[in-house]
Amino acid sequence: MSKEFEIVREFETEAGPEEVWEAVTTGSAGWLWPQEFEPRKGGAAPFGGTLTAWDPPHHLIARAEGLAAGNQTFNQVEHVIEEREGGGAWVRYVHSGVFVDDWDNQYDGASKHTDFYLHTLRQYLTHFTGRPAAFATVNGPAASTAPDALEVVARALGVPDDAAEGATVRVELPGTGPAEAVVDYRDRYFVGLRTGGAMYRVFGRNHFGAPVGVSVHDFAPGADGRRTGERWQTWLDGVFA
Repeated sequence: MSKEFEIVREFETEAGPEEVWEAVTTGSAGWLWPQEFEPRKGGAAPFGGTLTAWDPPHHLIARAEGLAAGNQTFNQVEHVIEEREGGGAWVRYVHSGVFVDDWDNQYDGASKHTDFYLHTLRQYLTHFTGRPAAFATVNGPAASTAPDALEVVARALGVPDDAAEGATVRVELPGTGPAEAVVDYRDRYFVGLRTGGAMYRVFGRNHFGAPVGVSVHDFAPGADGRRTGERWQTWLDGVFA
């Protein structure tokens, strides 16, 4: 049964409105995934969508209708960005649309993913703003849908079970080797790791009936997203072999 949804989040950041705008529009590979916008009202937006608002650096709405795949008939994302008194910015994010089935699970997954993505945006604005990123994302095999799959991946990376947010840990990164990383996010659904030159996001989508996923945002000069993805795919498949 089709049903509308709306996910609303608000947050503040030390980054100014222009930096937030750039992160959302041209720098999304650094915290979400690469996206392209035709910079005008009525211009093209991701997923075959249209920009119904384009007012740099304050207001952006991207709307896609008649989606042919997935569990939605339309999807809309809005950003309202205002200058904060004393510096920085206040951001209001609204994700809305229609889920056509499995509403509770779809909404729960989207809501939790929103919190993780927006946390990663704030990490980007704090530590990497303006730096180009090589992006890679991979999904685990069918075995990574198991109830403990997220914990299996975290342990394979070297993240201790008791490592909480804010802890510095020694991890073994595919294709990179040993490195010190800050656990910048951790709950039963996601793990976020940040080094001096990259962010690693582990998605426990096993809790929503899908395989575990990993995304890498690599800010090192000359980083190769395709090669990074190949290395992580091989590693992730091996973890669940």
